[in-house]
Amino acid sequence: MTPYPDEPWHLAGQMYLSLWLVPRAELPALVPGTRPLTVAGRGLVGAAWVVYENDSVLHYNELLRAVAVRDGARPRVCITDIWVDSEVSMAGGRALWGIPKEMATFEVRRTDATSFAAKTDRGALAAARYTERRRLPGRWPLAYKLVQTLNGRIKTSAVRSRVALRSAHAEWTVPADSRLGALGDRAPLVSLILRDFTLRFGG
Repeated sequence: MTPYPDEPWHLAGQMYLSLWLVPRAELPALVPGTRPLTVAGRGLVGAAWVVYENDSVLHYNELLRAVAVRDGARPRVCITDIWVDSEVSMAGGRALWGIPKEMATFEVRRTDATSFAAKTDRGALAAARYTERRRLPGRWPLAYKLVQTLNGRIKTSAVRSRVALRSAHAEWTVPADSRLGALGDRAPLVSLILRDFTLRFGG
């Protein structure tokens, strides 16, 4: 078994996030027992590229898709698809929190804009380009709970973070045969860069 750090994981780096409102019928499969949070028949879907660096317990790249859900009356976040380029992160995410991490290779370019691409041995997953627009003052606290399935049961994990927020313009390119293909059908509702975040994951 691949060794991995005990929880909580203290992570840091940069996140490039886009949000979509997606018709309920097009939402990916969720953790059994949860329901999507919907507005006018649409669910909130986020997809993010993350570069874990700086003082992070592990350094790696990540691409994920998540959906806002309800666990009973409680709002939660459910990760439905996620890829990393670290076997240690993959093993720890699966064993500790039931996060369905898979392996992929990443290309990250940081110039005036930041661009990403990810692929597996089955083909391209997605590519995106983020251009920073406006800086929001201060550092913002963010806290939420993640809900996944671990050993056949619902596993809820706390996430706490502080971030410097930037508004951004994002262009996503997603092949139709990718698991993330539905994201390529429409432009994001909003995109943000979470600059120099610090994050405590798990208990």
